[in-house]
Amino acid sequence: MSLSNPKPLIHRFAHLKALVVGDLMLDHFIWGSVSRISPEAPVPVVEVSRETEVPGGAGNVAANMAVLGAEVHVVGLTGQDIWAERLLTKFQNIGIHAEHILRTPERPTIVKTRIIAQHQQVVRFDRELRTALSPAIQKEIGDQVERLMPHMQAVVISDYAKGVVSWPLIDRLVFLARRQGIPITVDPKVENFSRYRRVTCVTPNMKEAMESAGVRWVEDEEGVERLGKQLLRQLDADSILITRGEHGMTLIEKKKPPLHIPTRAREVYDVTGAGDTVISTLTLALAAGASLRDAAELANYAAGLVVAKLGTAYVTPDELLKVLKTNRHG
Repeated sequence: MSLSNPKPLIHRFAHLKALVVGDLMLDHFIWGSVSRISPEAPVPVVEVSRETEVPGGAGNVAANMAVLGAEVHVVGLTGQDIWAERLLTKFQNIGIHAEHILRTPERPTIVKTRIIAQHQQVVRFDRELRTALSPAIQKEIGDQVERLMPHMQAVVISDYAKGVVSWPLIDRLVFLARRQGIPITVDPKVENFSRYRRVTCVTPNMKEAMESAGVRWVEDEEGVERLGKQLLRQLDADSILITRGEHGMTLIEKKKPPLHIPTRAREVYDVTGAGDTVISTLTLALAAGASLRDAAELANYAAGLVVAKLGTAYVTPDELLKVLKTNRHG
């Protein structure tokens, strides 16, 4: 890592205001153990020991940024149901500003329930409605963004293709961020990929990158570089950071050589939410003054920490500083 002293950078996270716009969810975990197969069907019987809930989707990005120290504001949508109450309570407990979240009877709060036994995910079931948002709700989301943007130092679009991130909203966010000179990053979905033009950084995984470029197979790092450069030209973005699982990440910037970053994960228990950790750390680092390369390196370390934790998890500034110190001295 070229950033020899990351401590001042990470400490600056606490002085940043960040906006997260996107699809909010509640991640609901049912934990238990399996010791037998059901006599009714060839499926495991999970004996439930506990249940937990954490913010998911764009909410997980917001939570990651808040735990890293930033003042985080969220624009998104929930239903008017018990799941929304639970999600908003989680935001309150973490210190996330949720007063700009819209609550509507038009659709339920998105809930993803995962059943986990012996550290293995057995099944996941989703509660969601994907119908298009009404023009009135879309306008209100845009109005909330307009009110908040002048006070922000960074913006993340967390797009899960559930309806909140419309094409006009993307265009408006990019325009406002560019005008203010603040970083705007996108955790993309293939359906909207062509609209993320002129953003600071897009962070697709390999599958999303290949689908967006119409590429079926990438053999080596040179292929990843070609893929990244193609997408960069397509979007006229400042950069693209392709997350590649056990192969680390590849950063493609305009007019600079590609950077391949090997994974820092020593143990991998759960990749749930790792992409959210990457974009959260990357965005705060950029807002704090880091170069794209240093921000990507920092995000890679954060991802290595979070995949070693089971379930949707977060990385603290102290954990990040500790692993960086260990790496420099190791």
